[in-house]
Amino acid sequence: MQRDELRDYLDQLLNSSHYSDYCPNGLQVEGRSELRRVVCGVTASQALLEAAVLHDADAILVHHGWFWKSEDGRITGFRKRRLATLLAHDISLFAYHLPLDAHAELGNNAQLAARLGITCDGRFAGQDIGFLGRGDFRTAQDLAAAIEQKLGRKPLLVGDADRPLTRIAWCSGGAQDYFEQAIASGADCYVSGEISEQTVHLARESGIPFIAAGHHATERYGVQAVAAHLQKRFGLQCEYIDIDNPV
Repeated sequence: MQRDELRDYLDQLLNSSHYSDYCPNGLQVEGRSELRRVVCGVTASQALLEAAVLHDADAILVHHGWFWKSEDGRITGFRKRRLATLLAHDISLFAYHLPLDAHAELGNNAQLAARLGITCDGRFAGQDIGFLGRGDFRTAQDLAAAIEQKLGRKPLLVGDADRPLTRIAWCSGGAQDYFEQAIASGADCYVSGEISEQTVHLARESGIPFIAAGHHATERYGVQAVAAHLQKRFGLQCEYIDIDNPV
């Protein structure tokens, strides 16, 4: 498959032009034009890059890429090492942030819901990246137990663990700032990856429990779903490599 063909296909599949994001989505670093093997992962860290080299990858597909608006734009130190690794081996880097959170079937939130047995029936928050739905959980504690079993990581549950659940809100990664919007949407519980100091107080005072399930843990599944889709549709060799992250 040609590199630019994959770029155009992914941009359209994930509707990347629709989102106002914190980083550029799509092809971030241009490598060789012919692609046969793609490595995917959550973050374009040095460890993932080196693993891609060992696996003889032509391209890397991630959720967390490079060139974030808030970061230092100089190519020095670890940024130089990362970029040098790609350029030395002529490997392309594809990254999709919010588009990969929001996709109705292949996205992080949709895939997380599928693993937990939650049916999505609505959206909330800016750019509709927050999901709403229902699942077969009696209480927030039941949901937390299911998360631990399915994600292999014990989540942090703050607030009323025994609150009965009718409507669940969730948004993967570092979406704790959407908690108030989740409450306003009528949710009985909110699940995200990370938690902040002020989140604890809001959970206690509102009566709506907050479950922090891990930024990395909640965002492993979108790239895997996209990779499986590409392999089935185009015959690309796609492999997911997990670089463990406790956050």
